[in-house]
Amino acid sequence: MEIPAGLGRVLVIIPTYNERDNIEAITGRVRQAVPTADVLVVDDASPDGTGELADGLAKADEQVRVLHRTGKEGLGPAYIAGFRWAADHGYDVMVEMDADGSHQPEELPRLLSALSDADLVIGARYVPGGEVRNWSKRRQALSRGANTYARLMLGVPLHDSTGGFRAFRAATLQKIGLADVDSRGYCFQIDLALRTLREGLRVVEVPITFLERTHGSSKMSRDVAAEAMWRITYWGMAERVDRLRRARG
Repeated sequence: MEIPAGLGRVLVIIPTYNERDNIEAITGRVRQAVPTADVLVVDDASPDGTGELADGLAKADEQVRVLHRTGKEGLGPAYIAGFRWAADHGYDVMVEMDADGSHQPEELPRLLSALSDADLVIGARYVPGGEVRNWSKRRQALSRGANTYARLMLGVPLHDSTGGFRAFRAATLQKIGLADVDSRGYCFQIDLALRTLREGLRVVEVPITFLERTHGSSKMSRDVAAEAMWRITYWGMAERVDRLRRARG
């Protein structure tokens, strides 16, 4: 598919840590789905050799690049490093995508088309037409519950604020600022969506099909979930306190 007119240069950022079994396939599918987009693999010094394999992919395809980091620091810092690399190299659109195959590159054209009339597009599981496959009922309940809690606590009109398949305009990231973002786990996604909405920018959710990974292990942990719950609660309470302070003059 051709990138919609007016979007400019598109970079798909794929953070990796021990994704050797997945990175070649997912990179190939991205390149096939949107041939004019470039790919940046951001590897956190994977001990399984993911970074070295990605270097080989980059050597064979000039539209694939690799950014090596010195250690595992979390999802948020990896994406921020990718966003900064993209800004330095003149990209107009930055796409977030998991390496494990849970996000379908074939749905990327839908996200990019929606970005023609938006500042941030989120590939959403919990809107009409979206779905999750191969997750246990417990994990689905936890994910839906976290999104409901974020919607109620933060007052955001989003059904999948934790979704990690999304497309930003470079101007959006510049406007919301990244210097003080310190979210590391999956709450990073909530953080950036919240900042975008608070700047008065347009956020659109489009339905996607999310598939559980078939290779490797999930990066979700109790610490990641705890960070998300703590930060959602903190942000929500801080907003309420700020509103009360303003109301009292």
